[in-house]
Amino acid sequence: MSRQSCDVLIIGAGASGALAARYFAAAGMSVTCLEQGEWVRPGDYPGAKPDWELQRRQRWHFSPNVRQWEADYPLEVSDAEVYPVMFNGVGGSTILWGAQWHRMKPSDFRVRTLDGVAADWPIDYDMLAPFYDRVDHDVGVSGLAGDPAYPEQPAYPLPPLPIGVAGTRMAVAMNQLGWHWWPGSNAIPSKSWGNLNPCARLGTCVGGCSEGSKASVDLVYWPAALKDGAILKTGARVSEVLVNDNGLATGARYIDRGGESHVIDAVIVVMCANGVGTARLLLQSKSKRFPDGLANRSGLVGRGLMLHPLSAVIGVFPESVEGWLGPAGHMIQSMEFYETDASRGFVRGGKWSLMPTGGPMGAHPGLAGAPFETGWGAAAHAAVAATLGKSVLWSIINEDLPDDANRIELDDTLTDSDGLPAVKVTYTIGRNTHDQAAFQIARATESMQAAGAVMTIPVPIIKEAGGHLLGTTRMGTDAEASVVDSLGRSHDVPNLYIFDGGTFVTSSGVNPTATILANALRCTEAVIAARRDQRVAA
Repeated sequence: MSRQSCDVLIIGAGASGALAARYFAAAGMSVTCLEQGEWVRPGDYPGAKPDWELQRRQRWHFSPNVRQWEADYPLEVSDAEVYPVMFNGVGGSTILWGAQWHRMKPSDFRVRTLDGVAADWPIDYDMLAPFYDRVDHDVGVSGLAGDPAYPEQPAYPLPPLPIGVAGTRMAVAMNQLGWHWWPGSNAIPSKSWGNLNPCARLGTCVGGCSEGSKASVDLVYWPAALKDGAILKTGARVSEVLVNDNGLATGARYIDRGGESHVIDAVIVVMCANGVGTARLLLQSKSKRFPDGLANRSGLVGRGLMLHPLSAVIGVFPESVEGWLGPAGHMIQSMEFYETDASRGFVRGGKWSLMPTGGPMGAHPGLAGAPFETGWGAAAHAAVAATLGKSVLWSIINEDLPDDANRIELDDTLTDSDGLPAVKVTYTIGRNTHDQAAFQIARATESMQAAGAVMTIPVPIIKEAGGHLLGTTRMGTDAEASVVDSLGRSHDVPNLYIFDGGTFVTSSGVNPTATILANALRCTEAVIAARRDQRVAA
């Protein structure tokens, strides 16, 4: 067993881990990051290959249960109405994300005060705003400032991507209805930016960008972190976060791809393994001092899981709307039904993103699992001919509220390839979320019809679409009702931090990556500023 040491040990090389490594290293601290997956290069992705859509549903599937790469760990999801999807590798789930880029709104931080549900965050929009501004430039966001749904903010670093034929058609309909829309903001460059090439508009973003034109953090943050001396160990599956008798973190034990065990000693440990992976590892890290798992005095580690149940409405038009053309990403966005309106019978709301449907497998989703007589041969060709290029979809995020019954636990029997306990997911969609989804689908259908759609296809809540992994290690001021404080520091272990989406108090109704990165930057700089006062193991 080898043994090494560093100032900062980061677990997970995805969004928050990459950013933290980049800024800790720039501050002169020695950084080691452990990542159970490997590097993926743009040429590895299937987006430029003829069988892209098929590969997206197999080897490059969102779900580790389908993909089954060596770095993945299985999920037991028989009790989950929606279940987590993710990617394990350098870049984390930004490898397969759509790169839709949204800030949370001021109301998202005050849900308890405004709506009487869930809890308020211990931070607010104004605290995060300057960090949002900075990460906008880090990743090279393409967008148009001035969206009336948001407070005033500086211009994005790059102009928006074209909204295209479909976006223009839907924008006209939204104007006729008097509903909000705005050009989509994307972490996809409209012009060259840093290491990123300008978007080629292939529309294959969610299968990995083969053009090197999407701001996945392996391209945005890791090159700078490595240049400044950070060490990134891939194929390194962490089995346990280590603590001493005084309850302070001392580092972690990990298993390499050859099955050998190693220890990294560290002054501080930063968890960035996403809202499922971080909670899983904390629950694995049991000791005499922490018999229920590390940092789990509150009993809340793994609880309050939020997954953003996703719905969609596809509109099919009589002529081409170039429904295969990117970004995907999104062309336009709408926040018309985002804030609470008591007359609707539910609280909170959601965001709509207009996206291409892609090729034949996306243009007519009804073919998936269809009987032979309609899903194959002449009938299938006719269905595709009627929809290919002529359809576009509203992707709808439905805000789900935290519920401690929605949780991840260690499974009793299922294990990963190293014999470590896999994850059991329990997740039930609440009544409020069901009512909200039904309302949003009805309104999105109305907008498609206003735009001239000759057919609309509602897609109810999608089971395999829980890609926003939030809430399992939430932040707060009360150690009995939260896992970390407002800076991501464990209430129980003063030199253990969590910077990923697990710290979210509520889920909001927007894609979370901008907030994960902005909050990670805020927390990282706070740790750097206070490092001389940090409690550490001797």
